[in-house]
Amino acid sequence: MKVAYIQALGGASGDMLLASMLDAGLEKSELENLILNLGLAGISLQVTSTLRGGVAGTHLDVKLDTDSKIPRRWQDFVSIVEASALSPKVKSQSSEVFRLIGQVEAAVHGVEPENVHLHELGTLDTLVDVVGVMFGLETLGLEKVFCSALPTGSGTLKSQHGLLPVPAPATAEILQATGAPSYPPPSTLPATGEMLTPTGAAILGTIADFSSPVMQISSIGYGLGTRNPDAYPNVLSLTIGELGDINANSLLILETNIDDSTGEVLGYVQERLFDIGAKDVWYTPIQMKKNRPAVLMSALVNYEVKDDAVRLILSETSTLGIRIRSVERIETDRRIVEFQSSFGIVNVKIKVLNGRDIAVSPEYEDCRKIALNKSLPLINVLDMVRFEATAQILGNFEAI
Repeated sequence: MKVAYIQALGGASGDMLLASMLDAGLEKSELENLILNLGLAGISLQVTSTLRGGVAGTHLDVKLDTDSKIPRRWQDFVSIVEASALSPKVKSQSSEVFRLIGQVEAAVHGVEPENVHLHELGTLDTLVDVVGVMFGLETLGLEKVFCSALPTGSGTLKSQHGLLPVPAPATAEILQATGAPSYPPPSTLPATGEMLTPTGAAILGTIADFSSPVMQISSIGYGLGTRNPDAYPNVLSLTIGELGDINANSLLILETNIDDSTGEVLGYVQERLFDIGAKDVWYTPIQMKKNRPAVLMSALVNYEVKDDAVRLILSETSTLGIRIRSVERIETDRRIVEFQSSFGIVNVKIKVLNGRDIAVSPEYEDCRKIALNKSLPLINVLDMVRFEATAQILGNFEAI
């Protein structure tokens, strides 16, 4: 499967997304033909190769003449798309983004979606950005899009409604509606202004899977924003490649040092981690700064539950960060069978190596019930069941 991973560390907007596609191989002429096929006039594309910080990439400026700057309704955008000769997928994805924009703008301004005015988002450059990205995905043959969490920015921005906080209310509504993960920049940085636009949030919130894929890279494109601040590179990267297979034995260890969470909280977090699919969770006593006794929390997880496990640990404990490293685990085969012991039926786990049964282990809960019911020491029950099962199941086993 040919996929893309978007790293939005330096911000995300519609024109940055489209610029990254141009930098990755989409032709300017293909976008110009798209504009003609949509029946649009008074629009030109200015594509520039330049730098943002130390990153070379492509900057796109969608220029409009005076007539093209007249705001449209989101319904007008949907009508233009539906009347075009674009593929059903591009039409569907584009229309979904426009409906989302209309809904959140209506919620922000307290009106019905059919009556909302888009103002800045109603000009034709928004139409070009949204449809261009969907068209670019199809033209580049990208079947799925993955994306990093989205930086919101900080400070304020100027709009037709006056000064607004960052993220803009429409952007915040889109993040809430789509569940797209986001984060503010560190408070130690000066105010960055708007890093995530409503159009960028709506596009990515509609099409992206916010996780990190394993992939074999074939090309990378860099879309550059308009600003060139000192605090961060105003760059969005688009990495294209084939989706790779994660080795079934490859797992991740999540680790964090904790010195101010109670035993009740740590026990609760361990239970929750097991509930979401962690392979194992354990605590190790350690010493931290100022000789404070603490614990090292370790969780063994597969790639599919990494994001859920990280969110759980960060939200349920006092930690401020988590270390993540890949490990490879080698496992023997195993199976569980019912064994008729002298105490009754007991489930036993059989370890299998190279196709041969090499060890048996009684299930604890079964032996515990027998010990309680018969008033026997648990250790005696475990030993007897293991002895009987080994003799019957393994027989005269010879080590491999």
